[in-house]
Amino acid sequence: MVQEMVKDGATEALKKCLSSRMEFGTAGLRAAMGPGTSCMNDLTIIQTTQGFCCYLEQSFGDLKERGVVIGYDARAHPPSGGGSKRFASLAAAVFISRGVPVHLFSDITPTPFVPFAVSHLGLCAGIMVTASHNPKQDNGYKVYWENGAQIVSPHDKGISKAIEENLKPWPESWNTEEASKSSLMKDPYEEIHTQYFKAIQTHCHHREINKSSEVKIVHTSVHGVGHAFVQSAFKAFDLHPPYAVEEQKDPDPEFPTVKYPNPEEGEGVLTLSFALADRVGASVVLANDPDADRLAMAEKQQNGQWRVFTGNELGALLGWWIFRCWKEQNSDAAAVKNLYMLSSTVSSKILRAIALKEGFHFEETLTGFKWMGNRAKDLLDQGKMVLFAFEEAIGYMCSPSVLDKDGVSAAAIAGEMVSYLATENISVSQQLTVIFFVRYGYHLSKNSYFICHDQTVIRSLFDRLRNSGGQKNSYPTDCGAFSISTVRDLTTGYDSNQPDKKAVLPTSSSSQMITFTFSNGGVATMRTSGTEPKIKYYTELCAAPGNSDVTHLKKELDDLVDAIIENFFEPEKNKLQPKPE
Repeated sequence: MVQEMVKDGATEALKKCLSSRMEFGTAGLRAAMGPGTSCMNDLTIIQTTQGFCCYLEQSFGDLKERGVVIGYDARAHPPSGGGSKRFASLAAAVFISRGVPVHLFSDITPTPFVPFAVSHLGLCAGIMVTASHNPKQDNGYKVYWENGAQIVSPHDKGISKAIEENLKPWPESWNTEEASKSSLMKDPYEEIHTQYFKAIQTHCHHREINKSSEVKIVHTSVHGVGHAFVQSAFKAFDLHPPYAVEEQKDPDPEFPTVKYPNPEEGEGVLTLSFALADRVGASVVLANDPDADRLAMAEKQQNGQWRVFTGNELGALLGWWIFRCWKEQNSDAAAVKNLYMLSSTVSSKILRAIALKEGFHFEETLTGFKWMGNRAKDLLDQGKMVLFAFEEAIGYMCSPSVLDKDGVSAAAIAGEMVSYLATENISVSQQLTVIFFVRYGYHLSKNSYFICHDQTVIRSLFDRLRNSGGQKNSYPTDCGAFSISTVRDLTTGYDSNQPDKKAVLPTSSSSQMITFTFSNGGVATMRTSGTEPKIKYYTELCAAPGNSDVTHLKKELDDLVDAIIENFFEPEKNKLQPKPE
């Protein structure tokens, strides 16, 4: 492809491919498949794996005894010849060439199978080749540490340095054929499949209800890997198999029926699911993203319209349900003190409200499951019980056997919750109302994003907020008609609410993130995405239980969001593209 570009005199395209190298961060790699150092291809996969292998050799004296696991999704890019399976086999060849045992899955798997395998098999690390819900041309390289959680700093910097020191391919790194015959190569597929579904069965609490349930559920895997695994998860819970969306159930790297293969985008991705549900008389739709680590849910309302639950709403429902099931099994009142739930700082504070009322512990982490997974492991090692963790981007960790978001176990647990509610003659939407109004207080959130490809614009937008009114290190005291009570800046480490003005959560100067708390109780966070050209915003307004004036609350939140967009984002001035409808 590079030769074709040279022949065609495509200078700009050549610059784009060759002028920079993909940066290895805590999320690993995420980029388009194609030629050059800025893209995912055979060479950059080999270089990355050589660096990672050397870093693991430095970190573990027993790497050659324990080994690593490698999984992959169904992505492929015919123009460049790249694809997840090919990249996984090259990564395996690199490790085999250094005498490291490799557990390479023989077929596509959901992302959660890799962290599960790391923990279950006691391995040093795991690699998952996936770009999750990104556009079809992208791929990624996600890394797990020996504790079964995604890597956090300083591992990313150490791996990045080792990659730079090992850019020249080792002779055997290309030899996938030879590696596949090596005695060091193992296939963990059958064992992990069996053990994973055995592990998640401990979270099935209403088997008899599941067996007799008449609730009909539709499931879509959005052309990804999830179909067979969610069918198996339902079977493990004795739930009737969900109706599969025929056009989307088989893996297809072209994602032909959707504009974006991301259930978080809502109704557009679920059109075929709603049509099938209407045909078969199903009341609930479940959707995984293409690597099946996220879960979305929708329910048909009495007026015939479909309601797609936000990530925060499904987090509230699953948090309520998982605690309720735990409470049914545990009569010892003191045991609740050993329980923990976690969520990311940009997610709804609903778990905090549930924890306060029910007596268990709640902790907030930075955005992303790398933080929640690592914190959960710390707590588990201290003998604590981590019941649930979630982030608003439809990510749910419902079982400590996977220290990452897992859309497969979450689908089965949601299926059981729906079946139980049906026996009580309560819809999912009605139960959400009970959680918000009757028990724990209304938590209304509104999240979205703007697209911006220009780093200079992004920097100046956040710098303006840090230097309000032209004064250095001075933040705004109001936003339109709304007065600001506290500011936390996790890029600089400033928190006006702390006595020493220093933030408690870890800070990172390489990403932008500012949280404003308003006098009316509203909270708004603005941050950049680590994997996409987006500036995201997350807002929430809470009211005490029994406050039924939702219309007023919604209007106040809408007005607050409008003020933030107009005064802080300034989309016209900064030429920001709104989220596509």
